[in-house]
Amino acid sequence: MQAANCEEIVRNWRQRPGMLGFRFTFNQPQQQSWWTDGSLDWFWAACEREKLPVGLLAGGHMAAFGKIAERHPGLKLHIDHLGRRGGGGGEKDAAAFADLPDMLALAKLPNVGVKMSGAPSYSSDPYPYRNIHGYLHQIFDAFGPSRSFWGTDITRMPCSYRECVTMFTEELPWLKGSDRDLVMGRAVCDWLGWKHPARA
Repeated sequence: MQAANCEEIVRNWRQRPGMLGFRFTFNQPQQQSWWTDGSLDWFWAACEREKLPVGLLAGGHMAAFGKIAERHPGLKLHIDHLGRRGGGGGEKDAAAFADLPDMLALAKLPNVGVKMSGAPSYSSDPYPYRNIHGYLHQIFDAFGPSRSFWGTDITRMPCSYRECVTMFTEELPWLKGSDRDLVMGRAVCDWLGWKHPARA
């Protein structure tokens, strides 16, 4: 982000094998101001121009995230970890989702999606973590199946990879059929421009 040839890097990003977009956390203290100080204005504009999606750990910065999305309607932006702060060890249950309305309000912007990753870590219940299903449903209802993307963040989950999958495929009665197919992978492939193999 601060390299002398940073704009050239963005311009040529797709020439690197497998590169379809960017993902940043901005977790370091010196990066916190980047949300609002204009230092990344060039980056958002460049990604919009090159049609490179960007994923961001936006928990705690939803207003700034929304302003970036509004200023760059041609830039696909997705919010990581359900719009929570990520990292594990934080708030759980209702406290973890206290500011969920701030993220839901961004569903009106068609260039904003949500990665529903890390869900089990925000519940103090055992599998299948039923006490947060209502929050997942709210996110799904707001963003729809084409902008809601399943994910795990597996290294900090309190359960197995399999349970991260079945929590969505078997335990959410409102997620079924083509909507489930989209959430479980097809939507994020479409969002990123990642060509998925034809079904047999």
